[in-house]
Amino acid sequence: MSKPTVILVGADKGGVGKTTVTRALLDYFQAHNVAARAFDTESPRGTLHRFFPDVTEVVDMTSVSDQMKIFDSLGGSDNRVTVIDIRAGLLSHTLRSLRDIGFIEATRKAQITFAMLHILGPSITSLDEITETAGYAAESHYFLVKNFINNTSFFEWDQKTYQGYFRKIRSAVEVTIPKLDEMACEQVELASVPYFTFVSNRTAKGEQAQYSFVLRGYVRHWLAQVWGEFDRIKLNDIVGVQARAA
Repeated sequence: MSKPTVILVGADKGGVGKTTVTRALLDYFQAHNVAARAFDTESPRGTLHRFFPDVTEVVDMTSVSDQMKIFDSLGGSDNRVTVIDIRAGLLSHTLRSLRDIGFIEATRKAQITFAMLHILGPSITSLDEITETAGYAAESHYFLVKNFINNTSFFEWDQKTYQGYFRKIRSAVEVTIPKLDEMACEQVELASVPYFTFVSNRTAKGEQAQYSFVLRGYVRHWLAQVWGEFDRIKLNDIVGVQARAA
């Protein structure tokens, strides 16, 4: 049996579009026939769960019993990729918990494949998070994600400052998520369906929908750009056997 894969999507700062990236990630896996399950740590509301109810469970990441739901089931019979959407303010706490339960050590021993998509905001405070996460990410596939979905401007970063933080994790790879047209983004939210379902003009029940041709086009173009970034970082190679066996 292949080793389990865990992908963490998070940041300590709020409002940087973590769940947006997670949604595009789950769409990518579904389109590539990669079996994946997700955990939404925005308990009890669960934003991610609204878009992917069939594969997502809402959990409280600070609860030991909910941690057991996630990590005691790694490498089970279906051996799906595990995607965890970390709510704002919980990334550092989650990484400390992963250290304490022996997860980080297991990744260092190559028993678990671990990837982290660290979603950055425009401020120096957001960059400071890299210092906090650096000690946990040495043996992971670590991605620093610039997310422009919310019209974010990274004007506070000069190149020298940014590179100084970036070098804290030598294996870090930069990923860029482009801006999606605001009206298109809003319509997908109102439809409460995955991006790919919206593009396919389908409802959550799989029925024919009447979404705007123009807005579907904008979402299709944006999703292709995001998936192009996932292809560039060889995401399917990272998840390994799951992708090849699909």
